Amino acid sequence: MGCQNHEPVVQKICELYEEISKLDSLKPSKDVNTLFTKLVVTCIPPSSIDVTKLCSRVQEMRSKLIKLCGEAEGLLESHFSSILGSFDNPLDHLTLFPYYPNYLKLSLLEFTILTQHCCPRKDVLTRVAFLGSGPLPLTSIVLASYHLTNTCFDNYDIDPLANLKASRLVSSNPDLSKRMFFHTTDVMNVTSALQDYEVVFLAALVGMDKNEKVGVIHHLAKYMAPGAILMLRSAHGARGFLYPVIDPSDLRGFEVLSVFHPSDEVINSVVVARKFFIDQGHLGSVIQTSRCCEAHGFNPLNQISMLEKITVEEN
Repeated sequence: MGCQNHEPVVQKICELYEEISKLDSLKPSKDVNTLFTKLVVTCIPPSSIDVTKLCSRVQEMRSKLIKLCGEAEGLLESHFSSILGSFDNPLDHLTLFPYYPNYLKLSLLEFTILTQHCCPRKDVLTRVAFLGSGPLPLTSIVLASYHLTNTCFDNYDIDPLANLKASRLVSSNPDLSKRMFFHTTDVMNVTSALQDYEVVFLAALVGMDKNEKVGVIHHLAKYMAPGAILMLRSAHGARGFLYPVIDPSDLRGFEVLSVFHPSDEVINSVVVARKFFIDQGHLGSVIQTSRCCEAHGFNPLNQISMLEKITVEEN
């Protein structure tokens, strides 16, 4: 398997990395926004690139680039959370965030997949955890506002300032302020509490290093309730230069139900898995089996067609 460095898109990404790595700051600015926009536009088109086949030099560059992207994304979310928090009713102004439409699409996609693998009635879910919610917890907000309207959301983040900013966004909303809670702690310190959730969402920015991400997944496999659903975000093709790529084989302790790769401006792939119905003490000896269905593309106006592609038939 030869290195894919000859790919024009890889060469372009390497050039953009060199420019991004020389920036004095990754806080939102004209230069930062321009470079990261060029990077995203370069990575979005469907690609057959397998990031695992890149040579060591490009692999090292990719690892550094993913961390830069994560830092820039965190700063962007913090910036807009501060802006939104200055309004009396922050949730009335979410459209100020330039990527809000993407979150609407991604949340709809995740909810649609979730209802197929978890419960057809949205009012069945009582508590959901979102790990790595950040200062702008748009996934939780959108799901709680439009899809899981009777569900309580426990949002976990290691940064107390991020949680403070996030809580300000919902504090003035009479509904969400009673259903959205924010906890400041390291994901790896959340243990027995994970037993309380029917669904756990793992944010893309939790574990920007592949080994760290897999470590978090193994932690969840140990403490989540048997039969609970894990929803996490991955990347496919050249989008793997923006986020870590999670392979179904990384989800030891889970049955992978489906992997979905959007082909539009929604960057992240969605991986859905179910915690095995087994004793925690036997995790080490489990050989993972999967009825995984992999699908591409997403049209939010054609949910029925999309569901036919991603639904995993029960045996």
